[in-house]
Amino acid sequence: MYFEYEIEGGNFSKAGTASSEVKKKLRQLNVDLKIVKCVVVALYEAEVNVVAHAYRGKMKIEIDEEKILLILEDEGPGIPDIDRAMEEGYSTASAAVREMGFGAGMGLPNIKKNVDRLNISSEVGKGTRVEMITYLNKGGTHEKS
Repeated sequence: MYFEYEIEGGNFSKAGTASSEVKKKLRQLNVDLKIVKCVVVALYEAEVNVVAHAYRGKMKIEIDEEKILLILEDEGPGIPDIDRAMEEGYSTASAAVREMGFGAGMGLPNIKKNVDRLNISSEVGKGTRVEMITYLNKGGTHEKS
């Protein structure tokens, strides 16, 4: 099963819309609620990062009997130092984004905590690709209470 959503950079009124749609689909598919929660937290964080930092992006979701693959690709400034961006509290968000309550530097760390596998690649001046995998058979690290 495959779904794709467009994400508009800078449009905070629609931030989280795609994540909410994915949540509905996962619940319709009777995915374990703990897994749904973890996937949606990670997906929301990634979606807000696109809205806060990029011009536009695309969210791709592929679900099979073993896993949920989530890919977000954006056109934006890119991440110059991915290791630094993974540090809790580190943020490059603008003052305006922070005033809206976003950009606290918890997005990428929260993504990592809620998925089984995370791969981030980025090219400065071009954009970022975030690939997340959550396994459905409870063998993964995403089991949260």
